[in-house]
Amino acid sequence: MSRRGWVLFALLSVLWGIPYLLIKVAVAGVSVPVLVFARTALGALVMLPLAARAGGFDRVRRHWRPVAAFAALEIIGPWALLSDAERHLSSSMTGLLIAAVPIVGAVLDRATGDTERLGPLRWTGLLLGLGGVAVLAWPQLDGGAAVRPVAEVLLVVIGYATAPMIVARRLGDVASLPLNASCLTLAALVYAPAAVATRPAALPDGRVLAALAGLGAVCTALAFLVFFELIREVGASRAMVVTYVNPAVAVIAGVLVLGEPLTLTIAAAFALILCGSLMATARRAHDAPPAKTAGPSARPAAEEPAPRA
Repeated sequence: MSRRGWVLFALLSVLWGIPYLLIKVAVAGVSVPVLVFARTALGALVMLPLAARAGGFDRVRRHWRPVAAFAALEIIGPWALLSDAERHLSSSMTGLLIAAVPIVGAVLDRATGDTERLGPLRWTGLLLGLGGVAVLAWPQLDGGAAVRPVAEVLLVVIGYATAPMIVARRLGDVASLPLNASCLTLAALVYAPAAVATRPAALPDGRVLAALAGLGAVCTALAFLVFFELIREVGASRAMVVTYVNPAVAVIAGVLVLGEPLTLTIAAAFALILCGSLMATARRAHDAPPAKTAGPSARPAAEEPAPRA
C-alpha cells in the first residue's frame, strides 16, 4: 500500500471509529430525533451538490423501492437505535457489538442464497465471533436493565448486515454518491417533524453542538469522500479492512476521552469478534468473485455503500 493509501486508511479508521464517542456526547444534550436529523441533514447538505455534479439521480428514482429499503436498514432505523442505546451503554461497548456485522452478514448471505460453502474455517469464525458477542453482552443483561439497549444494537447489526445485500442484489447499477446523498436526504425528511417537536428549549452547550457538527460533516460526509479516495488508491477489498479497525478506535476513544473502563472482558470479546470476523469472511482463492469492468458508474465489488455509525 502506498504512503497516501496508509494515510487515507488511518484517517478513515478514525472517522468511522469516533461516531460512537460523538453520539454518546450528543445524546446527553438533545433528543434522538434531533441528533439523527442534525447528522443526516448536515451530511446531505455536503453531499447533495457533489452528487448533483456527478449525476445519476435518474437511476435512484427508477429504483426508489430498494433505495428506500436500504435507507431504512442502513440509516433511518440504525442511527436512531444506536443513539437511544448509547443512553445506557458505553460508546466502546456499542462499537464492539457493531463489530459483529461481518459475522451476521456471512450468516445472512448463506441463508438467502449465497452458494459459497461455509467450510470449517468460516464456521469456526462464526462461532468465535458469536461467542465474543455473548461474552460482551451477557454481563450487561444481568438484572435486565440493559436488555433493551443491547437488543437495539443487535437490531442495528442485522440492519447493517442486510443493507449491503440490497445494494448488491438490487442496486448494482446505482452509483454510490447519488445513492447515499438521496438516503441521507430521505432520512433527514423522515426525522424533521420529530426533531422539531423534541427540539431543546435552549441552545445546547458547545460540546453537544460540536458533537452534532462532527457527526454530520466529519463522520458522515467527509468520511464518505475519504472512503472513495481510499478505494481509488488501494482497491475495494483492501479498503474494507478498515471495518475491522473501527471497533478498536471506538474503544480507545471511549477510554481516553470519556474515561470508560477497559476491562479484561472487553479485551477478550474484542479479540474473539475480530478473529471471528476475519475467519468468517475469509474467501478461498477459487471463491473470489470475477473482476468487473470499470465504468463511469461502476461499483467496486466489495464496496460498502455508506459510512457506518
